[in-house]
Amino acid sequence: MPLTLTPRWAFVSRLAAAAALAGLLLAPAIARAVEPMNGAGSSAAHPVYRIWAEQYKKAGGADLAYDPAGSSAGLQRIRSRQVDFGATDVAPKSEDLARDGLVLFPTVITGVVPVVNLPKVDGGRLVLTGEVLARIFAGEVTHWDAPEIRALNPGLALPAKPIAVVVRSDGSGTTYNFSDYLAKVSPAWKQKLGVGTAIKWPAGVVPAKGSKGVVEAVQATPASIGYVDYNYVVENKLKPVALKNAEGAVVEAGPQTFHNALLQSAWMQGGDFTQTLTNLPGRDSWPITMGTFVVMPRVADKPASAMPVIRFFTWAFLHGDDLAKQVNFVRLPTTIQAKSYRAIASIVDRNGAPIGVGALR
Repeated sequence: MPLTLTPRWAFVSRLAAAAALAGLLLAPAIARAVEPMNGAGSSAAHPVYRIWAEQYKKAGGADLAYDPAGSSAGLQRIRSRQVDFGATDVAPKSEDLARDGLVLFPTVITGVVPVVNLPKVDGGRLVLTGEVLARIFAGEVTHWDAPEIRALNPGLALPAKPIAVVVRSDGSGTTYNFSDYLAKVSPAWKQKLGVGTAIKWPAGVVPAKGSKGVVEAVQATPASIGYVDYNYVVENKLKPVALKNAEGAVVEAGPQTFHNALLQSAWMQGGDFTQTLTNLPGRDSWPITMGTFVVMPRVADKPASAMPVIRFFTWAFLHGDDLAKQVNFVRLPTTIQAKSYRAIASIVDRNGAPIGVGALR
């Protein structure tokens, strides 16, 4: 059935969007694809792409081969066109996307969570501020019974042991968002260590590759602290740290506090996905909330390879909300999903003809 996208597309109801997408999925322009998809990048997003791919295949869709090699690797591989899509927790600047001929759209929301291995401290009971967290990861607060930590946790039995700091050794969007937060709350961190997918960590840290590596290192190292994506905290029963947010309120990481932060963001107010979701206002906002993104070529040299990816993410936006919730991610609000649909619709072939969703204007 023909579909007309009006200027009010971004503001349609979710029900209308679902109905429109149902029509798209039945259209000849995106007939069922059989070629497998290849993606690489964000290890944070791996669980949600995995569950989406499993259910998509059961529904008759194409297979997905996804390498959770980290955001930096995902961007490098899509820039060199080694994969059909890259996945990253860091949105490249618009000028970089234009230079590389790429289109970007967000998929889900999650959060970065400090986690500890302290046997006598239950998850969520240890409270830190961003400033103290920065000093721990900068190697300036070195023992669990330091005055700065005791002052935030009166009555909590803190061991007189050195803090073992576990960090990502690979290029990581999780590291980018974590360091972005620390730079916002600590001028010293911003000056000395800065913001990046890879940080020049102080001597003595415990390096680990990927989110899975951080989980394993924290579990294996008594008196340790690391940072990992929320879904890994839940799946591996790690002990999360509570943080004081920008309003001075103590909050715990979770889908609702991530959603609260998103509502305060430039994503909602102006649709600017290049802005991070860290240290946002709101009494119930988690201060290290982050989005995760997919990056694809704007001009598809091989439409037959781009088509399965277009179908997959279109299907995921229509059918994947409950699946995302199962693996502890937050779905995009409808207005932001609509912007993602528009980004997908902008993909064209080498002759400038829109393919997939973009073929139905």
